[in-house]
Amino acid sequence: MRTRSKFWALCALLCALLVGCGSDTDNASPVAPSGAPTTQSVTGTVTVFAASSLTESFTELGKQFETAHPGVTVKFNFGASSALATQINQGAPADVFASASPANMTTVVDAGQAANPTTFAKNTMEIVTPPNNPANIASVADLAKPGVKVALCQAQVPCGATAAKVFSNAGVTVTPKTYGADVKGVLTTVELGEVDAGVVYVTDAQAAGAKVKGIEIPKEQNASTSYPIAVLTKAPNSRAGQAFTAFILSPSGQAVLTKAGFSSPS
Repeated sequence: MRTRSKFWALCALLCALLVGCGSDTDNASPVAPSGAPTTQSVTGTVTVFAASSLTESFTELGKQFETAHPGVTVKFNFGASSALATQINQGAPADVFASASPANMTTVVDAGQAANPTTFAKNTMEIVTPPNNPANIASVADLAKPGVKVALCQAQVPCGATAAKVFSNAGVTVTPKTYGADVKGVLTTVELGEVDAGVVYVTDAQAAGAKVKGIEIPKEQNASTSYPIAVLTKAPNSRAGQAFTAFILSPSGQAVLTKAGFSSPS
């Protein structure tokens, strides 16, 4: 009887040890690889100041980012890069700045509002006219003809500065009828038929679809601009800002930008 009692006592002890070990394993939290972002680590709202030419692609990317990080909200402020840079330097709260030119990013970096920006895309220019092309525009030179009404971005805005490079490359002088505050303003003016033509980014011409007629600018006359992105030094939600920036630079983010007509930064 004593031997049998010892046997059952030993069995009970072994069972208790096994149950205890199993409980610890089942309840343990999964450990993410070192440095890898987890859904739990990204929360709240991430505020992104982005060039207006990024409206369609970043809106799509924002939805994808929210899907990948349940409970996170991406809030955008789209506008001219120069205006956004001024807002940031004046203290507007934001987590990420995506500029349509290095120059506007530099003003933010020089003010201590951002550091180490990364170029994530490039863009080139295209002529757009109303669908019926009333002035029969076929080239950059046609924009300089007397009586042709042209809309351009303001000179301090990246799309305006890049258009100026196009005219310089083509050896023409274009006097616009009107200036747009940003590329979307120029595009709207053309869509409404208020001008004969405008010079916008390839991506905006593509996004407008049948609302405009796009006229390709020859490579030797065209000009490009680079798009840098950075997390702001005073970001209210820097963790989410870093995750969003990483997403833009990821293969998934680059695929959306390529589909929208942007070219690789390299």
